[in-house]
Amino acid sequence: MEEPSQLNLSNATVDTASVVGDLRLHEFSSRVFHNKRLLRVWLPPGYDLPENSGQHYPVFYLNDGQNLFERAASFAGIEWQVDETADRLIREGVIPPTIFVGIDHARQERLKEYFPYRSVNPVVLRPQGSRYPKFLVEEVQPFVSQNYRVAKGAQHTSLGGSSLGGLISLYAVMAAPGVFGRVLLESPSLWVANCRILRDARQFRQWPEKIFLAVGTREAGREDKDQQTVGNVRELERIFRRAGLDDRRLRVEVAEGGTHSEAAWAARFPDALRFLFAR
Repeated sequence: MEEPSQLNLSNATVDTASVVGDLRLHEFSSRVFHNKRLLRVWLPPGYDLPENSGQHYPVFYLNDGQNLFERAASFAGIEWQVDETADRLIREGVIPPTIFVGIDHARQERLKEYFPYRSVNPVVLRPQGSRYPKFLVEEVQPFVSQNYRVAKGAQHTSLGGSSLGGLISLYAVMAAPGVFGRVLLESPSLWVANCRILRDARQFRQWPEKIFLAVGTREAGREDKDQQTVGNVRELERIFRRAGLDDRRLRVEVAEGGTHSEAAWAARFPDALRFLFAR
């Protein structure tokens, strides 16, 4: 959702009561944005076992990290349950053991960092989103690779987010082609700057190998806005199809009655992972 978190970095701890598995918090300083945030790194079962010491793991980067793993940190106390879902699907053999990295948004600076274009509604006249791909590729990814056993290459690297976090994910895969092989776009805010992202996407061809795109039919709470929101997603789907993405590479879900909420994104997350990691 759009509300800034009030998380105090200096007092950040893991809410173990609501976390399944090994979640590690890193206070992370960005030279690109000149600020600090948390990186939340969830490690798959068996990561620290001696017999796995030579194994390198795929990594899935997700925006709005506050909302992914812990009720105490998430918007309105509702989380995506990334830890529970990933743990279950890994143990069932549905997806490979994977590292999930939640990248916290920058609180009051969230709008600026997630807006790649100038906007008058809401007013964002000095957007910083054009720097976000550099932040990901030159700062976040090297940090994670230096501290964890990460498999290299786009085929092992995924990116995703919801709402404005979905918008900036879409922007990042176009600004840094060939870096991310899988992308999750949940209720992306395609409306920003009069749908500028859709105009840019029409000229792009080097899409990731797999994309999961989803939206609900009751996201805006007003019939005309709901229709426009779904229409924007359908237009993005048409852009992907014209670029050659077939059903093996693209899954689009329009959830009847689905809202713009952590609960809706959490409910779709298992199917998203199943599709994105299916062979």
